[in-house]
Amino acid sequence: MSIRISKSKFVAGCQCLKRLYWQVHEPELATQPDGATEAIMQQGHDVGMLARRLFPGGVEVCERSLDQAIRATRELVANREVPAIFEGVFEHDGVLVRVDVLHRRRDKRWRLIEVKSSTQVKEEHIDDVGIQSRVVSRSGLDLASVCLAHINRNYVFDGGSIDVRRLFKIRNLTRRVLRLQPKLTFQLRAAFTVLSMPKAPDIAPGKHCTSPVTCEFFDCCNPPLPDDHIGYLPRLHASAEEELEEMGVESIHDIPDDFELSEIQRRAAACVKSGEPWFDREGLKAELAKLEYPLFFMDFESVNHCVPLFAGMRPYDQLPFQYSVHSQKEPGAATEHHEFLATDANDPRRQFISSLCAALGESGSIVVYSSFESQRISDLASWFPEFTNRIGAIQARLFDLLPVVREHVYHPAFAGSYSVKSVLPALVPDMTYDGMEVANGQAAGVAWGLLIRGTVDAVERGKIEKALLDYCGQDTLAMVRLLKMLRAVPM
Repeated sequence: MSIRISKSKFVAGCQCLKRLYWQVHEPELATQPDGATEAIMQQGHDVGMLARRLFPGGVEVCERSLDQAIRATRELVANREVPAIFEGVFEHDGVLVRVDVLHRRRDKRWRLIEVKSSTQVKEEHIDDVGIQSRVVSRSGLDLASVCLAHINRNYVFDGGSIDVRRLFKIRNLTRRVLRLQPKLTFQLRAAFTVLSMPKAPDIAPGKHCTSPVTCEFFDCCNPPLPDDHIGYLPRLHASAEEELEEMGVESIHDIPDDFELSEIQRRAAACVKSGEPWFDREGLKAELAKLEYPLFFMDFESVNHCVPLFAGMRPYDQLPFQYSVHSQKEPGAATEHHEFLATDANDPRRQFISSLCAALGESGSIVVYSSFESQRISDLASWFPEFTNRIGAIQARLFDLLPVVREHVYHPAFAGSYSVKSVLPALVPDMTYDGMEVANGQAAGVAWGLLIRGTVDAVERGKIEKALLDYCGQDTLAMVRLLKMLRAVPM
C-alpha cells in the first residue's frame, strides 16, 4: 500500500522519526491534547484567518476530500481572476501540503506564504515552508518567493480594528529554502524508509522529545524517573547531566564527591541522600523578620493572547483578569479574603488595579511567590500612568517568598523545582490542588476564555466562575499556610 504523508507529519519526522512512525501507524498511543493545547491550536487558526485580510479577494479551498481539494486548487490556479488562494492543496511523490496563502503576483508568478503565530522565524519553520515549496513547485507552479508571516511583537493596538499590515511581518525565506533542498531529499527518504518498517525505529529519548515541541508520545519513551535521578537536581545544566551519564551516573547517590555542583545542587543532593528536609533556620528567621503587619498574600491570573484585545496592548502582553488577596492584621489573627474576577468581555484592567489598590491598603508587607505580580502591575502602570505612584508604593511593599525558599529550604519531594506546586505538597501535605476543576494557570486562562466569550449557559458560567475563584484563592491561602509552616520551623 502506498503511503502519503502530510506536511505536519513530515515536520514531525524532522523532529523524530519514531514520532512520525507512531503518528502514521499507531496514533492511538498519543496523549490527547488538553484544553491549553487546544487553545493554542485555536489561536493559530484565528491568526491564520486574520492574515487573509492581507490578500483581499482571496478564495479558500473548502472541499473535504483531498482529491477534490487538489482539483479545486488547480482550477483556482488556472483562473487568473483569483488574486490569492487560501488552503490550497498539492501532492507530489506521496507528500500532501495545504498552503496557508498562495498570492498571485502581477507577473503571474506566485508567492507562497506560511502563517505562524510566533513573533519570529524559528528553525523548525524552515522545514515547514521548505517542504511546501518543494511540493508546490514540483506540482507545476512557478514560485517567485517563499515567505513566512509572523506576529510583530511591537504592534500596539489602538482599540479600533486590528491593523493586519502592522500586526504581521512577512519574511522572505526563499534563499534559505533553496539551500535546504538536499537536506529535504535526505529527510524524505528517511521518512518513507521508516514508514515501511514493521515497527517503530529504536531511537533513544533526548532533547528532541521536547524540542521544538513536546512530543505527544513523550510518555511512551520517557517513563517516570526514579526519585533519586540526577535530573531532579535544581538547575542542572544539560552538559553536566550528559557528563554524569557518560560516567554511568544516573542516581544522585552515585555522584562523585569531587563533581562540580552549585551550593544549591549540593544541598539538594544531600537531602535526597538523607531523605530529610533541610532548613537554614537562622537565615529563615532573618528573612521572615522583615515582614511587617498587616500581611497581605497576593496572586494574579492572566492571559497573553497573540492578538491584543484592548487599547495600548501589544501581541502576547499579559492581561491580568483575576486576583486573590488574603490578609492578616496581626500574628495569629484570622485571615480575610478579597478577590476580583472579570466576568465579561470588557477591558478589566482599570477595574482590576482600582480594586487591588483598595484591597491592599497603604501599609504592611505584601507576600507573593515569584516576580510575576510585580511585572504585571508595572504593565498596568504603563497603561494607566495615573496609578504610577500607587503602584510604586505597592511594589515597595512586596515580599517575594520564592527566593527565601530557594536559599533557605529544600525537601527531597521538591524534585528540583521550587514552584509553589512542588513546594506546597512537600511542606504542607494536607493542601492539594488535586481534584480542583481549575488546577493551574494555563487551565485558568482557558476557563476565563470560555467565560468571556459568552458561549456557555448560566449554569456553566456559574461553575466556571466558582472554579476560577477557588483556584486563585487556593494560591494565596497556600502562601498563608506556607509562611505559617516556615515560621514554625524550630530554631
